[in-house]
Amino acid sequence: MEGASFGAGRAGATLDPVSFARRPQTLLRIASWVFSIAVFGPIVNEGYVNADSGPELRCVFNGNAGACRFGVALGLGAFLACAAFLLLDVRFQQISSVRDRRRAVLLDLGFSGLWSFLWFVGFCFLTNQWQRTAPGPGTTQAADAARAAIAFSFFSILSWAALTVKALQRFRLGTDMSLFATEQLGAGAGQTYPGYPVGSGVEGTETYQSPPFTEALDTSPKGYQLPAY
Repeated sequence: MEGASFGAGRAGATLDPVSFARRPQTLLRIASWVFSIAVFGPIVNEGYVNADSGPELRCVFNGNAGACRFGVALGLGAFLACAAFLLLDVRFQQISSVRDRRRAVLLDLGFSGLWSFLWFVGFCFLTNQWQRTAPGPGTTQAADAARAAIAFSFFSILSWAALTVKALQRFRLGTDMSLFATEQLGAGAGQTYPGYPVGSGVEGTETYQSPPFTEALDTSPKGYQLPAY
């Protein structure tokens, strides 16, 4: 139970930085991390423009402050999650307990699936609000930032969906290996070994009916009589 499982090597093995950086899961996390910056960064910097009726700032997405807040929260959450899961991937091979590895993979699977769904909702929400935005000087100025946030929201759907698939593959791999190990241990514990066959050169204790050489011994030898005194 302390060996390789859930797509990682044996616990305590040395991590190769080059092979770790080339793993598809690592590349997807880095891409998702960059996409999250490309979503909340433009909204924070240029997502609020001056209103036509006054000096107050309003969200570029149809003046809906909720759309800007949702995009920023979604991007920041993805940014922090990518950093945390990337650190977990680095430390994953040092986890010796199969149960703890299973929990880590389940956490990755659940969060990646949830964030894929939230990115889909955010993409639809921002796109809908941008389509309803009335043209104006402020809107024209922040148009590139709004389009960038929408575009990278769509890319984030793909990257987080791919992370969900990778986590599901790791979970299935670890579950199959655990079941295999359990079946092997169960079969080995209940296995019986046959005895030596007759004539194999190794005899059992039941083949000896009496001590050897007893037939050659005679307590009353023939031809001998006790002398009479």
